[in-house]
Amino acid sequence: MHGWTGKILRIDLTKRRVDVETPDERVYHDFVGGKGMAGYYLADHVTRSWNDPEMPLIFFTGPLVGTSSPTSGRMAVMSRSPLTGTVADASVGGKFGTELKKAGWDGVILTGRAETLTGIEMEDDQIRLVDASSLGGESISSMDQRFAGQAGSYAAIGPAAENGVKFANILFDGHYAAGRNGLGLVCAAKNLKYIKIRGSGKIPIHDPKGLEAARIDIFRLVAASPVLMGEFGISKYGTGALYDLTASRRMMPTDNFRKTFFEAASGLNAHAYEKKYHPGHTGCRGCHIRCKKISGDKEVLPEFETMNHFTALLGLKDISLVMKANGLCNDLGMDTISAGAVLSCYSEIEGRALLPDEILSLLQDMGHGRGPGKELGKGAFRYASSVGHPESAMTVKKLELPAYDPRGAYGMALGYALSTRGGCHLRAYPIATELLRKPVPMDRFTFSGKARMVKIAEDVNAMVDSLTACKFIFLGATLEEYARAFSAVTGQEASGQDLLKIGERIYFQERMMNSRNGFDCKDDDLPERFFKEPGTGSPQMDIPPIPRGKFVEARLNYYQIRGLDANGMPLQAKAEALNLPWKT
Repeated sequence: MHGWTGKILRIDLTKRRVDVETPDERVYHDFVGGKGMAGYYLADHVTRSWNDPEMPLIFFTGPLVGTSSPTSGRMAVMSRSPLTGTVADASVGGKFGTELKKAGWDGVILTGRAETLTGIEMEDDQIRLVDASSLGGESISSMDQRFAGQAGSYAAIGPAAENGVKFANILFDGHYAAGRNGLGLVCAAKNLKYIKIRGSGKIPIHDPKGLEAARIDIFRLVAASPVLMGEFGISKYGTGALYDLTASRRMMPTDNFRKTFFEAASGLNAHAYEKKYHPGHTGCRGCHIRCKKISGDKEVLPEFETMNHFTALLGLKDISLVMKANGLCNDLGMDTISAGAVLSCYSEIEGRALLPDEILSLLQDMGHGRGPGKELGKGAFRYASSVGHPESAMTVKKLELPAYDPRGAYGMALGYALSTRGGCHLRAYPIATELLRKPVPMDRFTFSGKARMVKIAEDVNAMVDSLTACKFIFLGATLEEYARAFSAVTGQEASGQDLLKIGERIYFQERMMNSRNGFDCKDDDLPERFFKEPGTGSPQMDIPPIPRGKFVEARLNYYQIRGLDANGMPLQAKAEALNLPWKT
């Protein structure tokens, strides 16, 4: 076997038992790796509660990890979400996935609950479960100091997970997050504080010359992409390069999505951070785009979503506050998008703007489960509902929305509503087509053609997260180039269309898993605000409310294309056509 190690590590934390599984090659063929393989192993358990000891927490690499394929340093983490109840998965960068693969494992499946707070230490095939009782309540920065200078990689949870925050993250090497859906809380429910890993093996490659040829093609396409490598691109400025884009298109979420334009935005963009903090370029293993920005003082600069949610969304104009909030969320181990969105919801309900010191205090309260932070840590939907104002929660399936106002891009509106993990921009990332005009431009103020576009993009991204590569590089390259890299690494011949079909299987399986937990068309919807209130227009541009009738029509078109019934439930015939076992 090439590309894969052919081995999965199973750890039962209750029994303190370690087992090795050798999957059938058919499973690799049908699900590839990453989120595809993780979903395959989650499917039999997805109706369990997220905190059931037998609910697995799954870490999976893809076949390209550990090779010279571009952006191959990623991995997938998956379970069921404490925040949404949906499938929960995250694509994580850094070097943990590479170390896991070099240690000889395609994935790790954790079940059970340790009797006391525990750490897992792995070096190749040597696995130790160690007492971590003394580390209870330790921050991520404290864990980072503990492992500083040691070879390998680590994953850890912070106080937020231990104190029940439903959007707690797992942090890798201090600042790469498995975020959004509360995977940190799942980890805490297993009484697991950290995993430390070091690998020394090499990944066998079927055709090194073929891989090198594919690499050259991918590098050429990336170099030609202004979005990635241009003067104002993601390589230079990180994801913050997108801040000016949403502002100029009048789709910047402002004042808890009551407005779509923030007048102070031009002084709060990525250039402002570059000028003040002079960040260096850092990247995940195997990535030459290097979008992670870290200052000379080792402060991690915020991603685009965090920049928006701690400025425009809260009506604030201080980038030093954004830096502090970003650092604090990372240190506590909680999601910055959800944290900012929860605070903006709280601000609206309170009827007043929050002051910078109050924001930092509330973040501390959230992470430590005290005072008003205890309720806010349950997420915007639960908090707003508990105080009688559910209309103030800007969520889909209880997941707080990120930094693209859907009134300014109807494909994004559809993508948010249909996402299998709730209000997520990355399941389909329609912005690529509607704003960045890749692979083809589309009118952002129409639903025409958007159902098919969203469906195809979901399938592509499901495959990207299974290979496991970075979505950003697909603003330059395509599945055709990556199919050649995949074939060269594994020896399994595949075209871009072959990979797309596997992506369809992987995504449909997620719809099946959610349907078994009761999710249907009533959940594939947006907050009413977007259908009733206009955005902030300009003399050149109106931002009207989203037409609900057209939205519902596009959603129904999507259901037909995806192989779902009119209620959004999977059809047995489609499952069988995709070689998926039918489960109800």
